[in-house]
Amino acid sequence: MSRLSSKLPAAFRRLTWSNLAAQSAEQIGLAAAPIVAVLALGAGAGETGFLQTASTLPFLVFAIPAGLLADRLRRARLMAAAESLRVISLIAIVVLIQAGHLSLFVLAMLGMIGACGTVVYSVTAPALVPSLVEADALPTANGRIELARTAAYAGGPALGGALVGTIGGAPAFAVAATLSATAVILLAGLREPPRPQAERRHPISELKEGALFVSRNAMLRAIFVTQFIFAIASFALQAVYVPYAIKSLGFSAMTVGVTLAAFGVGMTVGALTAPHLIRKFHFGGVILFGPISGFVAAMIMVATIWLPSPVLAALSFFIMGVGPIIWVVSTTTLRQMITPSALLGRVSAINIASYGARPIGAALGGLVGGLDGAEASLIVSAIAFALQVATIVFSPLPALARPPQPVNGVAQTKPEEPDA
Repeated sequence: MSRLSSKLPAAFRRLTWSNLAAQSAEQIGLAAAPIVAVLALGAGAGETGFLQTASTLPFLVFAIPAGLLADRLRRARLMAAAESLRVISLIAIVVLIQAGHLSLFVLAMLGMIGACGTVVYSVTAPALVPSLVEADALPTANGRIELARTAAYAGGPALGGALVGTIGGAPAFAVAATLSATAVILLAGLREPPRPQAERRHPISELKEGALFVSRNAMLRAIFVTQFIFAIASFALQAVYVPYAIKSLGFSAMTVGVTLAAFGVGMTVGALTAPHLIRKFHFGGVILFGPISGFVAAMIMVATIWLPSPVLAALSFFIMGVGPIIWVVSTTTLRQMITPSALLGRVSAINIASYGARPIGAALGGLVGGLDGAEASLIVSAIAFALQVATIVFSPLPALARPPQPVNGVAQTKPEEPDA
């Protein structure tokens, strides 16, 4: 067994498998929902933009409270409870499809409920990882977590598109519900190391402490702003992609699923290479690679306006997967290194709160798409991608030669020995 793999214990591996199941459930549902909306409910760019807005709104309004919960409660149990919420929402969608009572509004509301579980899971998982592995194994551990997520991104959209295109939407959501329930079972059996009980204060005081920590740190502040702009740009694109691909490019449901799956393939490449890149290359350059690749991907998607090709669309999603996943692994490692353990939930929440820009981007994409066509939304998205590149270039992050040493209180718990 290699030195690095020996530092990834059984509890962490259980978290990784749970993450794979949860992310797969999310991706199948996210891929199936707009296709069902377009093919079964007659939705256009404006309606799918509304659907995206509803399913991403919890990132804006619920991330910060979720971070406070993650610092107060047992993190694995909190994640299991949150994932159970997604199971309920997915089962409800299956029942309504079978009964013939599903509407666009109900689909959006159930997507919003499921997304609340996604927010808690996404906030809590990065705060849990440092208690399960040693500090110098964090890049590898984060890479494994992201690899599980990328596998879901690679397989989920294609499977969701295939199920909807061949035998209908209900089977896609049923598979997603089964995977989500599997994630709950895995989390329920995870042995989480105990944490020192911090003094309970007024929630506003605790939230302010986390916000001040981020706002006073130039690196964390730049990460937040860059991710905020990236979320607007990427979801402005994603909000209109399905109707654009079907109605303007003439793609079938299967082809849409395959092009979306290229995003997951790119993420897989990024997750596999990120730990190696962090160890071998200039750390700031590794961080910078993500925003630049997002802009390149957006320009390739704009090119499909004149060259309508599934190859170009897939290439765009592939590049958009590679760079940003390297960004996620590198910036998550940085955040875990420089944040005290007692603050990790709230700081992770503030980071996830940048995803609250997703409904802004989805609404922007849907509005522009509804008024001027999906092509205009693609151009607006590319401009936003250019802005996030400028933000990170003029921050302290590109100057970092290597990851910083961990602060006191981070990754100090001795992990359990791995299974033989």
